Amino acid sequence: MYLHVLARNPKAQVGFLLPGMLRFIVRILGNAVALYVAFRLVAGFTVSGSWEQYLIAGLVLALLNLIVRPVLKIISFPLILLTLGLFTFIINILILWMLDYLVSFVTIESFIALVWTTIIVSIINLPFSIVTKVV
Repeated sequence: MYLHVLARNPKAQVGFLLPGMLRFIVRILGNAVALYVAFRLVAGFTVSGSWEQYLIAGLVLALLNLIVRPVLKIISFPLILLTLGLFTFIINILILWMLDYLVSFVTIESFIALVWTTIIVSIINLPFSIVTKVV
């Protein structure tokens, strides 16, 4: 049945299934690259292991951003409104702290390292989020 739909409308797969999966894969890769750059630049932030650990950490970070972040934004909407959006930075800090708590090979040693890691991950993920909005 699915092949019949593709035969009639070849854009059905591209417009329906692939962009969502492709966006998520780009997010995972963007998170992995951002965590690697943060590991190289921030003293006190370490990811133990090889590139597989970066991909796993990127996957966990993408899932946290997909599931937990919207809940935190809804709960803290008055604070986000009151601070003109600056409270979303605190939400990003909480998401990275959860990543440190959930994944054993990611270690953030201090609050300063957490803040700098959040800044770097946010900056590195900006082009990836622009790409996922275009795709």
